[in-house]
Amino acid sequence: MKNKILTMLIVLFLAMGYAPLRNAGGSGEATPVITQSFASKEASPGDTWKVYLKASDPDGEMKNIYAVVDQPGMGQYPLSIIKVTRENQKELSGYIYLSTSTPESPLNNVNLTLTVQVQDRSGNFSQPAVFPLTLNTRSFQEAPPQGVFKDQALGPVIVKLMKILPVGQ
Repeated sequence: MKNKILTMLIVLFLAMGYAPLRNAGGSGEATPVITQSFASKEASPGDTWKVYLKASDPDGEMKNIYAVVDQPGMGQYPLSIIKVTRENQKELSGYIYLSTSTPESPLNNVNLTLTVQVQDRSGNFSQPAVFPLTLNTRSFQEAPPQGVFKDQALGPVIVKLMKILPVGQ
C-alpha cells in the first residue's frame, strides 16, 4: 500500500513538473528583464526618493515589482509589492518611490539599500537591481538622464523607516 501511494505521488510530481526548475529559466518561458535603471545615490532626509526603472517581458505578463529595503543596524524591512498595471505588463517605464521621512528626528547620515525585482504571472523573476542610498542633510537627489524614463509613478515602496537609537534610550 505504501509503495502504491509513493508511486502515485512520484507520478503526480513528475506530471505537474518541478516548480523550481520551471522558474530557473530552463522551460523556454520568457523572463522579465530590467533593461535600465537609475537612482540618485544621495538624498536629503525627508525627501521622496525616486528609483527609475525600464523593464520588459516578451510575454506581456509582468505582474509585480518586489522591493526590499535594507538598513544597517536595522536589517531588512518587510517586502513591499507593487502591482504592475495592465498597460505596463509588456513594457514599463517610470519610477517607484520611497518616503524617507520618519516620525522621529530625521535620518541623517543613514545608508539604505533597495533591491528590486520584477515578477511575471508564471512566477519568473528578473535579475535583481540594487540601489544604494545615503541620507544626508547636505545632499540632494540627482535627476535621471533626460529622455530615458517616463515621468510616471509606478507605485510606492511601503516601509516605515526607523532611526536607530543609541543603546539605553
